[in-house]
Amino acid sequence: MKESSNNDFFVIKAKENGVNVIGLTRGLDTRFHHSEKLDKGEVMIAQFTEHTSAVKIRGKAIVQTSHGEIDTEVE
Repeated sequence: MKESSNNDFFVIKAKENGVNVIGLTRGLDTRFHHSEKLDKGEVMIAQFTEHTSAVKIRGKAIVQTSHGEIDTEVE
């Protein structure tokens, strides 16, 4: 397995129960390959890998990256 030179990670903190975090695959066909459900206050630390090219977050959460902080809640 080739190691990525980009070891950036991101943090997802749930602001409500039942926040879904879904990992999407790389390659010709984008597919769901992993999902987690977070409850209020739970934190998940993740990073993109050889197999994961995108992450979908459904629910109210705060996402922190090296590029800044994103709040999924529409104001």
